[in-house]
Amino acid sequence: MSPISLYSARSSRVCRASLFAYDIDSMGMTNSERKISLVRIAHVYYTHADIAKAHEFLADFGFQITKVIGKSTYYRGYGSEPFVYCAREGAENEFGGAAFVVESLDDLEYASETLPNASAVYELTEAPGGGKCVTFHDPVDGFPFHLVYGQDAADVTALPELVFNFVCTAHGNDFRSSLTAAQPTNKHRAVNQFQRFQKAPSPIHKLGHFGMCVTDFAATYKFYTTRFNFVPSDTSYDSSGQDVITFLHLDRGKELVDHHCYFFFEGPVSHVHHSSFETHDFDTQVLGHDWLRHKGYENCWGVGRHILGSQIFDYWFDPSNFILEHYVDGDLVDNRSKPNRSPASPDGLHVWGPDLPPTFLV
Repeated sequence: MSPISLYSARSSRVCRASLFAYDIDSMGMTNSERKISLVRIAHVYYTHADIAKAHEFLADFGFQITKVIGKSTYYRGYGSEPFVYCAREGAENEFGGAAFVVESLDDLEYASETLPNASAVYELTEAPGGGKCVTFHDPVDGFPFHLVYGQDAADVTALPELVFNFVCTAHGNDFRSSLTAAQPTNKHRAVNQFQRFQKAPSPIHKLGHFGMCVTDFAATYKFYTTRFNFVPSDTSYDSSGQDVITFLHLDRGKELVDHHCYFFFEGPVSHVHHSSFETHDFDTQVLGHDWLRHKGYENCWGVGRHILGSQIFDYWFDPSNFILEHYVDGDLVDNRSKPNRSPASPDGLHVWGPDLPPTFLV
């Protein structure tokens, strides 16, 4: 069995009407409910009307096919996730939701019993890595959300770590020794060794985060931070002081986690915004940018450097008008990180790179 998409997002540029309306206070969000413990983001599902064009783009974006069964093609990166993207052939372009790994089978069964419109626990019989899954629907806007447990890890491919002849941050926690090592006069690459690259797609490491436009920010925020171990890294507010966008990470105690694995912002109609995939390093990222540009795909925004999360970003439209992002060098946080709240503004999204497209957050 595989997750069934019940939410349609025809385009990342065009929002669709909300499919579901729930009483947010009736969704088991009481003080007595425990939080469902999530470990990491795992994969996303998309349906494409023109699957041939989708497959061509996904190969050029850096994914590797790991399994084809029926109308579903599973793609992986070079990390340990058995797959990070599932492309399905269908009549319409649809976002089928993101999946997160839960801590335990007990968490999965508890999710099935207490989350809105949740499925029973079912087996991922077709998917690489197997495992079990529960699918529920967002109580505000109705998009599917998947929880998985017990998937087998994939073999990891190690890519070479480049050595640079410019300022590099020294490894370790000693700030003074880092300053001493990171000087322009300190060259790091051995003499007579050269940086040589081949033009190619940028290989995907893992799924880093996904984002949604939601119709009720406050209700969405309350649900996900109450029922799961999502906590805010950064939240931004509008001119009236109302919070309108947040970047959430998983509270894993002292374990280092990405600055955000899920973000959402408020808009008139709900739709998926983008899914973001980590690649190897900056050279690899820009080689991927160059590859996609020469292939004739449409760049959405990038290359640039975000402020919130710090990652170097590069957003592209796929042939179905969904947005996918390559990123590198994102921030890591743990439970010592304090939430940050700041005013929302175009200048707050990036420190360098092309101007923010006026339709980026619509």
